[in-house]
Amino acid sequence: MKSTLDPTDWRILSELQHDGRMTNIELARRVGISAPPCLRRVRALEEAGIIEGYRCLIDGKKIGFELTAFAMLGLSSQAEADLLAFEARVRNWPIVRECHMLSGETDFILKCVAQDLASFHDFIIHELTAAPNVDSVKTSLVIRRSKYEPGVPLDLGQDSE
Repeated sequence: MKSTLDPTDWRILSELQHDGRMTNIELARRVGISAPPCLRRVRALEEAGIIEGYRCLIDGKKIGFELTAFAMLGLSSQAEADLLAFEARVRNWPIVRECHMLSGETDFILKCVAQDLASFHDFIIHELTAAPNVDSVKTSLVIRRSKYEPGVPLDLGQDSE
């Protein structure tokens, strides 16, 4: 689909990535087209799966989620069935906000958000290390976030056509 995106599609994606709540009329104004074709383009981007959805970004610290941590895991088996079983288990842990399978020494990295150190520790002890096939767990607490840019760098994607 990337090759079929024209400059207007890229502008639509950029605007929506910055503010997914704007009206179609405002979006159309910002990208320089009328509202009906703008809506058609947005729907086509959604149907193609390029736009996956719309979310509200919440400052977790302001509502009591003080801790962000990363857990690096090694599994005792990397058989596809075991990897899929672990990924299914991860989807049921609300504390885990992101899960990525990696190459190299670490099999998975999990981004976790918890209210405090005690609740994160309980998760590590009672859920993560107790899970089948988990062989090793190393954790790192986030001291501060230096950059937070959700989404993708659209300027790089457009330039590489």
